[in-house]
Amino acid sequence: MKVFISYGMAGLVMMLALLAGNFPCDAQQGGFANRPKAVFTKHFQKTLFDITDHAAYSVEILPDDEEYNIGKRVIGIVVHNAHDEDVRGAEIRFVLTDLTTGKSSTLRPMIKDRGNGLYIVSGLDLKKEGKWKLAVTVKKGGVEDSVKFVLPDAFRTPLPKGRYSQ
Repeated sequence: MKVFISYGMAGLVMMLALLAGNFPCDAQQGGFANRPKAVFTKHFQKTLFDITDHAAYSVEILPDDEEYNIGKRVIGIVVHNAHDEDVRGAEIRFVLTDLTTGKSSTLRPMIKDRGNGLYIVSGLDLKKEGKWKLAVTVKKGGVEDSVKFVLPDAFRTPLPKGRYSQ
């Protein structure tokens, strides 16, 4: 009888813990996981920054070399993963859409991985006239996620450097 009661009590304690949320269930993993909220670092003041739709990455866009020497007529992209680590060797795609006409740009910017999560992009003009939506998609190791910036609006209210979560 003691064995039954101890197993019964353990089961009851486990059930109460589950109901109380001490063991969060991650539906995407199909099981239990302790998945803390991702926190990302924005390194510079005058840059565009956002966390991707599913918080897999953060994307920081350096539009010029004012704060970080990246070169003339290029932009820099800093990519971090959900552990706030530099993402090296990612595939990055850009779609620039004119919000007035709805047409997407057919530009194919050149992207160079400089290491430490920094990518140099040439052939992408972020200071064009009009209102544009820039979609940035990052893919690494089967994890793909994207973020969108509305230009020039996004330049008007840059977030200060610091740490952010979704």
